[in-house]
Amino acid sequence: MFVCAGLAFAMALTSCGSKESAYKKAYEKAKAQEAQQAMQTQTVTETPVVAPVTTTQGTETVVTDNYDNVSVRPETLTVVDGSGLRSYSVVLGSFSVKANAEGLCQRLRSAGHNAQIAYNGSNGMYRVIAATYDDKASAVRSRNEFRKNAQYKDAWLLFNQR
Repeated sequence: MFVCAGLAFAMALTSCGSKESAYKKAYEKAKAQEAQQAMQTQTVTETPVVAPVTTTQGTETVVTDNYDNVSVRPETLTVVDGSGLRSYSVVLGSFSVKANAEGLCQRLRSAGHNAQIAYNGSNGMYRVIAATYDDKASAVRSRNEFRKNAQYKDAWLLFNQR
């Protein structure tokens, strides 16, 4: 019985040793493969793909003004100083004191504009009109030109209800 037990013990020791060495060999082989793959990845560098620069001619967009959307204030006016109003007028100033309106009107006339003064009896305001037109589109263009000057940035359109 001792002999059998000794023999079984000896076999167990020798078989464990071979399993351990097999695991060790497999581990070392895996480590070697890992190291080899790491070296290959380090040597392979991706070169960036550069696309050539091309220039293309842009398209031009033409913007058409829609003067129908421009706000116009309707008022009934009486001309105090001037040759008469048409349907649409560009107003550069509104004053409750007539002398103030006359001062702005004189400055505009000195600058070459056909300025006029009109009175709105319903609110007691004197309107200084720089230009007057039959059509809205011309009045809008004129108002926009006056607004380029910082002094007249608040210019607005008036529709004379007559």
